[in-house]
Amino acid sequence: MSDSSAFGFSVTLDHPITDARPRVEAALKEQGFGILTEIDIKATLKQKLDIDFSHYEILGACNPGLAHRALSIQPDLGLLLPCNVTLHQIDGKTKVSLVDPIQMLAAAGDNAELADVAREAEAALRRVQSSLQS
Repeated sequence: MSDSSAFGFSVTLDHPITDARPRVEAALKEQGFGILTEIDIKATLKQKLDIDFSHYEILGACNPGLAHRALSIQPDLGLLLPCNVTLHQIDGKTKVSLVDPIQMLAAAGDNAELADVAREAEAALRRVQSSLQS
């Protein structure tokens, strides 16, 4: 199952995060993305606030070639990087959400070169989504 929101698009996998995450990372790698950062929201909220939260991870994915192009056009764009991918476990399934680079880069204004980079990044992340659906 897949869907979209104002922030990105997603796919739900019939596996818990521990099984889904390697698939997500492999699909990202196929499209030239690596994981630069990771945040375990469940553990952080428990440690910092003593709040129990569902298993939720945020991965900061980066395609170095696309990032270099975007930063060369607009250095302040680093404020919007890397591309976030979330994994949220719900009832034993994992909802994988991928940021929509076109929506994210809309904040950068009307720049044709950045729009091209955003379209390439969006297409690559859509291929990740498609790969996870199969």
